[in-house]
Amino acid sequence: MSAPHTDVEQVEAANTAFYEALERGDFEEVSSLWLTPADLGVDEEYHDPADSGVVSCVHPGWPVLTGRGEVLRSYALIMANTDYIQFFLTDVHVSVTGDTALVSCTENILSGGPAPEEGAELGPLVGQLVVATNVFRRTPSGWKLWSHHASPVLTESDNDEDGETGVNGVNPDDDPLA
Repeated sequence: MSAPHTDVEQVEAANTAFYEALERGDFEEVSSLWLTPADLGVDEEYHDPADSGVVSCVHPGWPVLTGRGEVLRSYALIMANTDYIQFFLTDVHVSVTGDTALVSCTENILSGGPAPEEGAELGPLVGQLVVATNVFRRTPSGWKLWSHHASPVLTESDNDEDGETGVNGVNPDDDPLA
């Protein structure tokens, strides 16, 4: 077994590789970074690796997706409909226990969709703040994603119908005991 600091570095590298592959729109690389049933010792002769519920993913505002097929289709859909995306990761924290690693981070996302008119380079750029948790599993070929869960961060400009900030009028910055 490798030293703990080496494990953390390897997990950080796998996490970075995931976001860089998304930025490049490299579907093959994104696919290679997710666990397969074989990585967990599941006999693929009897279990379809595309439908096996080995992995899960929650994109902001989406329901939970389970199985490689559903998860990878979601990334193919996102890449097909996003002309530009860049991730600036902050608040990255890595924890490794045995063959499992947890990465929490803030995704500062800048993205642009298709050009609104012929000849334009990109649609308007949009910024989004998302918190994410990525769970990795050690495999013989390195650390692979087991689960990705991302949730949008509400800002003061995200008001509900009554003009209240936060979820159900609760601002996460307010002191609940005050």
